[in-house]
Order: sequence, then C-alpha cells, then structure tokens
Amino acid sequence: MNTDFRNRYLSYEELTATLQSWVTQYPDLARLQSIGQTDEGRELWVLTVGPRPDEIRPAVWVDGNMHAAELCGSSVALGIALDMLKFHADGEPPQDLPPAACEALRDVLLYVMPRISPDGAERMLDHGGFVRSNTRDERPDEGRSYWRPCDVDGDGLAMAMRVEDPTGEFVESREVPNLMLLRTLDDEGPFYKLYPEGLIENYDGRTIPTPSFLSDCPTDLNRNFPWSWRPEHDQIGAGAFPGSEPESRAVIEFTTGRPNIFAWLNLHTFGGVGIRPLSHLPDSKMDQSDLAIFRQVARWLEDYSGYPTVSGFEEFTYEPEKPIHGDLTDYAYHQRGCISYVVELWDLFARVGFERKKPFVDSYTDLTRADLVAIGQWDRDHNFGRIVRPWKTWDHPQLGPVELGGVDQRVGIFNPPYELLPETCDQQSAAFLRVAAMAPRIRVSDIQVEDLGGGLSRVDLAVGNQGYLPSYVLSSAKQLSWNEEPYLEIACEACELAEGPERRRLGHLDGWGRGLGDGTGVLYYPYGRGNTGTSRQSFVVKGSGTVTVTVRSCRVGSVRTEISVG
Repeated sequence: MNTDFRNRYLSYEELTATLQSWVTQYPDLARLQSIGQTDEGRELWVLTVGPRPDEIRPAVWVDGNMHAAELCGSSVALGIALDMLKFHADGEPPQDLPPAACEALRDVLLYVMPRISPDGAERMLDHGGFVRSNTRDERPDEGRSYWRPCDVDGDGLAMAMRVEDPTGEFVESREVPNLMLLRTLDDEGPFYKLYPEGLIENYDGRTIPTPSFLSDCPTDLNRNFPWSWRPEHDQIGAGAFPGSEPESRAVIEFTTGRPNIFAWLNLHTFGGVGIRPLSHLPDSKMDQSDLAIFRQVARWLEDYSGYPTVSGFEEFTYEPEKPIHGDLTDYAYHQRGCISYVVELWDLFARVGFERKKPFVDSYTDLTRADLVAIGQWDRDHNFGRIVRPWKTWDHPQLGPVELGGVDQRVGIFNPPYELLPETCDQQSAAFLRVAAMAPRIRVSDIQVEDLGGGLSRVDLAVGNQGYLPSYVLSSAKQLSWNEEPYLEIACEACELAEGPERRRLGHLDGWGRGLGDGTGVLYYPYGRGNTGTSRQSFVVKGSGTVTVTVRSCRVGSVRTEISVG
C-alpha cells in the first residue's frame, strides 16, 4: 500500500503512480480517469472510490492543490481516498466512525481530484519560485515589464533577492538572523529592497517593476469559475473568461455531468480555518435551512481538527464587503447545489500561539514584527529551519550584485512540516467522512401484496428517504432546474400492470437531519415534521410474475426492488 503522501509532498509522477497502484490493488472499488490535460501535458486525474464505482448514486467530491504552493491539499485528498478504499475493502470503520455512520457511508461514491494544478505544483516542488495556479500566460500585452520568478543561480531553490538600498522598506531581524522585517522609524539600517528571485521580463535597464503574486502566471483558478465571475479589471486573476483555463474547464465539465454530487470539499492552505457560503452576502440573507446544515459541518470540523469555520463574506473578504468573484465553492454551492466549503489546512497561527483574529482574514495581514519574529523562532525550534534560509551574494545579470536567500514558503508557511502530515490527513478525513455520511438514502420498504381475486394483486409500498439530507440536498438548491424530483417506474415480467401509471413522480423526500440551531427538537416545542420523507404508492397487477420497482433521479441515482405477485 503506497502511503508516501503521508510523509512528504509527491511529484506528479509519484502521485500518478500512487493512484494507479490503488486502482490495481482495488479493481472493484476504484476507477481512475483523466478529465483533461494541462498546457504542459499532464493529466488531470480524478479517482472514483466505492462499491460498484460505475453506478451513479449520491457522491461527494474532494479536490486539492488548485493553488500551486498549497501541496498539502493533495495529501489530505489522498488520505480521504485511502480511508474509503480500506473501509470498503476491509470493513474497518475509518477514523473511528460509529457503526450507524459507517452504514450510511457504505453506498456513497467519492470523487477525488488530488491536484488541480499539476503544472504549477511541479514548479513549486522543483525549486519554489511562487506560482499561484497554473503556469500558462496568454496575456496580449506582451510588452509589459514584470518579474518572472526562477532559480537564477541554479542551486535548486528560487526564493528571494535583497538589494541594499537607502530607500528600502526592509531590515534584517536581530532576533532571527536572515529574517527580513518591515522597516520602522527606529531602525538604523542597513535597509533593503526585496524582490522575488528571478528575472525582469522586458527590462528597460532602469525601472524595476513592483512584484505581483500573479506575475508570470496571471490566472488564479479560484477566480475562473462561472458563478459571479467578473473580468480582470474587476477581479484580479479572473482569466479571459469563465473556464478559460484547461484545469477549471475540466472540473466544470466533469461535475456538471454528475448532479449526484451533494458535498464538495475544496482543500487549500494555510490558516487552520473552514470557509463556507455565503461569500457575497451576510448570514442574515442566507437560506436559514442551509445555514443550519453548515453549522453541523462546522461543528465536525472544529471537533476533529480544532479549526473554526467562518462566513466567506463576514470574515474572509480581503476588502470589506467586496466579495471574491469566480470562486470554486460558489460555483459548487450556487450552481451545483452542494454543501461546499473550503478548508485552509495547516494552523500555523495556532501552532505559534497567536490568538484568533476577527475577522479571521486579518490573521494573514495584521501581523506585528513580534509576530513575524515568533514565526521565525518557531521555524528554528520546531521546523528544522526550513523557512528562513541564509543569504548569499550573487551577480545578477540585470541588477548586478544582490543577495539570494530569505524565505522558502513551501514547508512551514504554505504547508505543514512533513512530521505533521499524518495528523493533518487523519483530522480532515475524520471530519469530512461524517459529512459524506449525510447522504440521502432512498429505500423501498413496507411492501404488501394483497390478492384481490380474479388474477389481480394490489401492491402497496413505501418509498422513504432514510438519509440525513433531503433528496434535493439543500433548501436553496430546490430552485435549480436540473434538481430532479425522484420518480418511480414499474416494469412487469410475466404479468401486466392493470391499474395506475407505469411511471409516477414522487416529489422530493425530506431527510431526517436538520443541521444545528434551526429550532427543531427544543424542550418547549419538541416536534419535527410530518411524514414528508415518505411517499406511499399503490398499484394493481394482473397475472403471476415479477414486478420490478425502480426509484430514480439524477441526484440520488436509482434503487431497484423486485416483488413477486400472483
């Protein structure tokens, strides 16, 4: 069993080999397919896990590493996939899941896309040099001047360059050597300019451009999805049009063709937080039934990983009340009707001992010099100095004498230390498998056959949803045109239907779950709904034979039951 992903970050070839080995080991439980190809020719792999993996039924989706530096998402996605494979193969409860939840999980399909941005991830793994998503650059303004991060000295790392300059914004820390800090009025120097290690495209010999986190990879895949997409002048990183990138387009096409997906986990780093809808409005404007479901998901995430969950609009907008547009989880929630949310893996702030800020997004920007020094000291004491690296002199072909070094963000900033990978994988699997166990579960029960005489038989039965979630999944998703109500089909063999239509709509069937905080079950009014999760059906059959009853919809798949009559 290949479990290297729990100890280090895998290359594309290693990740591919891991997925292929699991399919070989579990041929009845796993399917691997490429849903597209990157500009550099790498396959975009999706692994399907579950008994009868080719049969459509309620499914969950997990993706990771859509941002190139956020490698831990791949590890956690693989961890969830492996837990499900071993559960189905050996029957052992994954992550101490109780028997009732295991039973609910048994028929749930899992789609896993462990690495949405394999080109960008490969560049990050090879030498660092920040890449946001993919490595494609098709901007028409080719004459612009910008930084292209790269390993200029060939030492296998692309980090930062510093140049001594009296107008510089940075000084070196006295407490943590080599760590650069923003300059204050009290500092006496020397002062430095900081740039990414790399080259300036279209350099005029005088003007040094301001670095941008999108630089030579201008599209952020998490701004390239269709719901609420805005063009580049309104939303940086948006891309030329929704789905303009092969990676995002592949995800859109694959998932649009699979309306059976009811939950969607989008794995990012870092921060140790869950981010849920809405991203464009406050909770007061959210469907309150949806909000109750998300509260339950948040409870599991906090119980098993210690991560809080915040509203994307209320606590994770980079500018107050200015939503992010073209986000993947917005697409999954608003267009695909899914319980969709982000988990920002790796709780660096909590590890270093910082108190959580409100809004949570301030944790990334509202950092004092003392905070940065504390991170540097944590790196020295607990991360083997993987982040802060020494400076060395180098003669840059464009800027002349510089120093190379500074911060390597890959292990310790963007991703947890290798030693913490097993813990991270297990925590997130424990939380998400409980979300997967919320699946709608349509069953046919209480079958009664009554002999009416004259070769006629009356069949009565109940079609019920024994799952947590309703057949429509989320209240807000009822309005989606494709969110089909379950229907029943009757097929007779060696007999015939004498009364009633062969095909009949059942209407949506409620689940038994309510989420948290919706007011159901309180002591002063301890009641639930009526039998809105059950539809009773009756029909008359002439002759002796077998009646096959099939309940189906695109959202919940199909359930077949055979009934002998006569």
